[in-house]
Amino acid sequence: MANRTPADDKLTSFADFWPFYLREHARPATRALHYAGTSLVILVAAAAAFTGNWWLLIAMPLAGYGFAWGSHMLVERNRPATFTYPAWSLAADFKMWWFWITGRLGPELKAAGVQPDLEPRS
Repeated sequence: MANRTPADDKLTSFADFWPFYLREHARPATRALHYAGTSLVILVAAAAAFTGNWWLLIAMPLAGYGFAWGSHMLVERNRPATFTYPAWSLAADFKMWWFWITGRLGPELKAAGVQPDLEPRS
């Protein structure tokens, strides 16, 4: 699929969304902030389960979206995919995090046309 922009027609499958998502997370700092937020979400969920304090779950969206949206505003300077594709964006956050944890993200980025050494936008 060619590079898509938010102005393009709506994406109709997660398979089409995934490369678009990766291109929207082209900067390493953007991805790093997403990894931090996703990791924090997992830790908060584990803490809630371990302690039985289910009120901790309120912090999950704040942690995840805070890091993610901040990275789009400050680093990537684009509109978060969550605003258009909320469910796919959430699934892609965890997919990207898992591929990063398992060392398999590089080929995915390359297939999506993302250069791994992009400099921050000014």
